[in-house]
Amino acid sequence: MEKKQQDLNQLKKEIDALKAQIKENADGKSDTTLKDYLTSVNKHPDRPPQPRPRRTLKGHLAKIYSMHWSGDAVHLVSASQDGRLLVWDALTTNKTHAIPLRSSWVMTCAYSPGDGGKFVASGGLDNNCSIYNLQQDDGKACRELNGHGAFISCCRFLSDSHILTSSGDHTCMLWDTEKGSIAHTFAEHEGDVMGIAVSPDGNNFVSCAIDMFSFLWDLRAPKYVYRFEGHESDVNAIAYMKNGRAFGTASDDATARLFDIRAGRELRAYGKEDEQSNGVTSVDFSVSGRYLFAGYDDYSCIVWDTLTGEKLHTLQGHENRLSTLGVNVDGTALCTGGWDNLLRVWA
Repeated sequence: MEKKQQDLNQLKKEIDALKAQIKENADGKSDTTLKDYLTSVNKHPDRPPQPRPRRTLKGHLAKIYSMHWSGDAVHLVSASQDGRLLVWDALTTNKTHAIPLRSSWVMTCAYSPGDGGKFVASGGLDNNCSIYNLQQDDGKACRELNGHGAFISCCRFLSDSHILTSSGDHTCMLWDTEKGSIAHTFAEHEGDVMGIAVSPDGNNFVSCAIDMFSFLWDLRAPKYVYRFEGHESDVNAIAYMKNGRAFGTASDDATARLFDIRAGRELRAYGKEDEQSNGVTSVDFSVSGRYLFAGYDDYSCIVWDTLTGEKLHTLQGHENRLSTLGVNVDGTALCTGGWDNLLRVWA
């Protein structure tokens, strides 16, 4: 037994040494930073106009925890602890569907892809992912996916027949919704997985967790491709840049961060030099990737310039914690949702 322990300790030392060599090699190839490069080329981009509130979506009676845009750039779904999923027309502010949930302790919702998304999904503290067919008005789930051992923190459709979920059981799962079965389980995180985002080409996804790491995964294999580090506290949310080459994260360490997938490293932290003290709850990008939108515990949404790291605008309007946000597919609108029971659409 003692010999086995000695061998195990030796292996751990060798692994740590290899990790240090890999990090040293990667750092050696990092010849500049975004900040230094912009200083060298002396670029001073114009400041964009501030987004203005265009619509307020009223209807929820309790804290809003999640929202997600449809592929038609007009409709969106929201989930609240009033025990309902609401589907909205963001132009008219009308509700097109009101779906009662089995459990009011909901944490996430998702819209199926495509212009005329047929399905919406939700998940939360009941450990189930419930899928609803919007073409049926009975308000009942057409599929219940039960396999996680803890709460479901996030769900995202890949297609009408496949959905990805993340959970407090430290795993992500890819589901075949037609069969109601698990296609893959992705298990490398050492803490509750809080967010996932699917790449634009649908071949990869990224995940974030309270272990302070983010992982890049290949959806065709249950093994991660790369692990990204840099945050100093729980990572709450994650979002792909629209070109699929980078992603952003939101953390309780009061920063949002940009990671480059090809370089395998962090490019910039937003809020670190600005002495932000409020946790970041949510994050998304403009269509071009030039602007990063980050939601904060202090009820605000900050617009950051991804290249310069400059704080461009602060969007005020919510009267409680801003818990979720998202940019629609054509980049014409930003929606924010909060614990004040309201959704606001900015453009």
